[in-house]
Order: sequence, then C-alpha cells, then structure tokens
Amino acid sequence: MAFTIPLNPDELLTTTRTVRKRLDLTRPVPEELIKDCLQVALQAPSGSNRQGWHWIVVTDADQRRAIGEIYRRSTEQYLASAGAAGRLFADDPARAPVQQRVSDSIAYLADHMAEAPVLVLPCLKVESLPTGNQAGLWASLLPAVWSFMLAARARGLGTAWTTLHLVYEDEVAAVLGLPDGIRQAALIPTAYYTGTDFRPAARQPLDEVLHWDRW
Repeated sequence: MAFTIPLNPDELLTTTRTVRKRLDLTRPVPEELIKDCLQVALQAPSGSNRQGWHWIVVTDADQRRAIGEIYRRSTEQYLASAGAAGRLFADDPARAPVQQRVSDSIAYLADHMAEAPVLVLPCLKVESLPTGNQAGLWASLLPAVWSFMLAARARGLGTAWTTLHLVYEDEVAAVLGLPDGIRQAALIPTAYYTGTDFRPAARQPLDEVLHWDRW
C-alpha cells in the first residue's frame, strides 16, 4: 500500500473536502495509487453482500475530453437554473459569499474536467431502477464511493463528488461502452492537489438539525 498522510480518523473525515480549483491538472497520478484507493473502497458495506459495483477509471485523453464536454454542457444548464449554488441563500450576508465561491469553483471544474488526470465513475449493476425506495439500492455503492475519496485524501489526492453529468448519462455510457444494466452514480475527478492543507468546513450548528426521538 502507498504511503499515507498521518491523519487520525476525525481529521480524515473532517478534512476530506470537495477539491475543484486546487486539483493539480499537470501531475500524473500513478495507476497503482488509484488501485490502492479502490481496494479500500471494496471493503465498504454492500447490501446482501451482492457487491454489484463496477469502477470505470478513465485516463485516456480523448475519453476524458468527451466526458468533460458532456459535463461542461450539463454544468452550464445547472448554473443557469434557479437551484444553482450561487443563487442559494442570496439574502443571507453570511452564507451568500460562500455560495458564490462554490458557484465559481463549480464553473471552474466544468471548464477543466477534461484536464483532470483521472476520472473515476462508480457504477452499479442494476436490472431495473425501482419506482419506490431506491435508498437501499444505492446504499450498496455510495459508501464505497466515499471510502474511495477518503482513501484518496489519505494518500495526498484530491477528489470531487460530482453528478451533473447524469443528465446525459446515456451519452457518457456510450463514450465508455457501458453495457445495459450498468448505471452510473458519480463522476469523480481525481488528482494531486496544490497547497498543503484542508480545514473543516463551516456547517450549521448541530442543534439546528438534530431531532431526538421526534421531529
């Protein structure tokens, strides 16, 4: 296994941030490092121990360019929508500047997604998507995705959990040659990062979101 940064569990969990502008787009990431992170990810829980996950790792420049263009197109639509990050909490003087920074970083990543040295697309083998409860279905993949990102952080890599490409999931599937029944859950640019540290993010106070026994 590769060298890991000496972080205790709480430090790892509270400093694994979404990295967009600080992704080092010029530095190659060794294949073995990505495999190390995925080996950790495969230890995540899987419903009924089904392990229906598949992981598409994209390093080919033409493939990254094609996916990046789809992501850019979808992001442009998102940023123009009423629910875009930069439009949220616009009347809150404390949160509005933060939201604008998030919006700017989303736009930056859209312009540079194709330049990320590694794109990871976690997928799930699904016969058909249920019309009711999908939480149990995706719970067999999403913890593993987060484990991948934590493992990457511990190895000096930055990641960003993105899903905007899923508006055009079929187009991305065609680029990747995915067979029927393989559904994508995320698109994770992965790279070394610039700078030296990450800090816990500002969050709502726990008392404002905690409900004990009843709402």
